Amino acid sequence: MSEPDKRPDGAGTEPNRVSLEGMHGTVAVPDQGAGFWRQWRAFIGPAILISVGYMDPGNWGTDLAGGAQFKYALLWVVALASLMAVILQVISARLGVATGKDLAQCCRDYYPGWTRWPNWISMEIAIGMTDLAEALGSAVALNMLFHIPLLWAVIITAFDVLFLLGLQGLGVRLIEAVVTVFVLTIGACYAFEIFGLSQTRPDFLEMGRAMVRPDFAQSGMLFVAVGIIGATVMPHNLYLHTALVQTRKLQHDEQSVRRAIRFNTIDTTVALAVAFVINAAILVLAAIVFYGKDSVTVAGGQVVKFTADSDWIRVAYLTLAPLLGTTLASTIFAVALLASGQSSTITGTLAGQVVMEGFMHWRIQPWVRRLITRMLAVVPAILIIGIRGDSSVTDLVNLSQVVLCLELPFAMFPLLQFTSSRRRMGKWRSGWFLLAAGWGTAVLITAMDIYSLPDALRQAWAVIVGH
Repeated sequence: MSEPDKRPDGAGTEPNRVSLEGMHGTVAVPDQGAGFWRQWRAFIGPAILISVGYMDPGNWGTDLAGGAQFKYALLWVVALASLMAVILQVISARLGVATGKDLAQCCRDYYPGWTRWPNWISMEIAIGMTDLAEALGSAVALNMLFHIPLLWAVIITAFDVLFLLGLQGLGVRLIEAVVTVFVLTIGACYAFEIFGLSQTRPDFLEMGRAMVRPDFAQSGMLFVAVGIIGATVMPHNLYLHTALVQTRKLQHDEQSVRRAIRFNTIDTTVALAVAFVINAAILVLAAIVFYGKDSVTVAGGQVVKFTADSDWIRVAYLTLAPLLGTTLASTIFAVALLASGQSSTITGTLAGQVVMEGFMHWRIQPWVRRLITRMLAVVPAILIIGIRGDSSVTDLVNLSQVVLCLELPFAMFPLLQFTSSRRRMGKWRSGWFLLAAGWGTAVLITAMDIYSLPDALRQAWAVIVGH
């Protein structure tokens, strides 16, 4: 039986249904007197699940394109997007801890009833776009590693629901452990690619200059930059994080809430710093290997040409071996891509459950929810790939990231409105620094969205009609 909401401004709202019911409050936390590391171990995990959304295949497509076309020039965008992600996810965790509600539940309780459907549909579109990038990334990795035709590889990814279902039944801690292994796999692969091979040692001085000298001097930079931000700051993650922090057995006294906010802030900062390093490594690898080159000859005499419209994920796999002198480089790249796609699949499903249950109070079996989400994502991909061929993959991935960026304001502004309100948050209302940083982030992303909207719509139409 649900208990009435006893958090700030709980009066007059519906009984507060818990988020992710089977996982809610299942992870014990130690007493206040326990040491720092023991307490952190208990709280660490939610941000790791969130972080995989910041290094999913969508990031790969945009980061590879940015490095290949503009060398290190967009590295500052990766850093800025990561900083904005930290700010927004810290605020998300704060909302979940302080109110005991996820963002979808807050929107349902505090906004007019007519907003539920458009808000829910908007987030389902965002989750569908995320799932599209994950499915395509996993499919490309399967194609690379096992030579499965891409169309069949996409179809295979539609049924990774079985993998997720096995994990969900075993508890949130196991899910966090599996995702951590995936993240470590990606990190280890890129550490080898960049530091294990003498041909890919980066110029750190040039990288440093690019980080502190932002510009959009070259044609096409703004569109790729918007894609990078869309791939980094994920709208559905703002909803998911508010629910995941509640998987801990949180107490509601002042000291316990303060401690939970503190450790979730640390968890978020560390996890997203790792995601930033991986995203930067992807861009740097592309800059070192591809920038300034027109083509490369691969095994069998095939010439792979580099253009702004190249499928950079596939180009990277095909050309890393001849360019770096070892086939291991291409294999490791594909393994990391598969780990990226599969780890992101897990969080996409959880986010879908959170927004459906929070906005609509609909509870359905996880496998049904997963299958619906993945079908909505892969059916259009199957149709477009079937009609236009494998060359459409990068277009679809980049398009998905631009759509995500355009969706961001619909998640950011409610989040910031609630956490700025003393009525909703009580004494846990965000302080002046978080308020300024959060609203500044939201305004900057929205301004970039508006500025780039005409170009984004033209790109979207070109992908849809095949020009």
